[in-house]
Amino acid sequence: MYTNILIPVAFEDGRDIEGAVAVARKLAATGAHVTFLHVMEQMPIHVAEFVPVEMMAQSREKIGARLMELAGTFDGARTAVTEGPTGRGITNWAEENGADCIIIASHRPVMSDLLLGSTAAWVVRHAHCAVHVIR
Repeated sequence: MYTNILIPVAFEDGRDIEGAVAVARKLAATGAHVTFLHVMEQMPIHVAEFVPVEMMAQSREKIGARLMELAGTFDGARTAVTEGPTGRGITNWAEENGADCIIIASHRPVMSDLLLGSTAAWVVRHAHCAVHVIR
């Protein structure tokens, strides 16, 4: 049983967040901490200068609200939003916050994932703790 579970959340089609939550319920020790994390990819500088600061703040607020909805389905869950490359953001957050398990929903891989690597593959290769991939 795990005591500090991280569930990275990507708000796109094909991610089985409900499956990740179900696995977390089965693997969580009594009183475990569960965190729903979203990593906001950084925009290239040549694009960021044209995006109003207010738009980014509104986006972060909406993401926070959606994470809170998810956290409300799991007793005592919390949320976090960070910025940076997705895979590295997940593994860094997990290490810095003492996660002992990452439960990540993945999509069906395509050829480009075999050549470039997906976020789930990055997390599996670089995480310092157990990783459960849900498909």
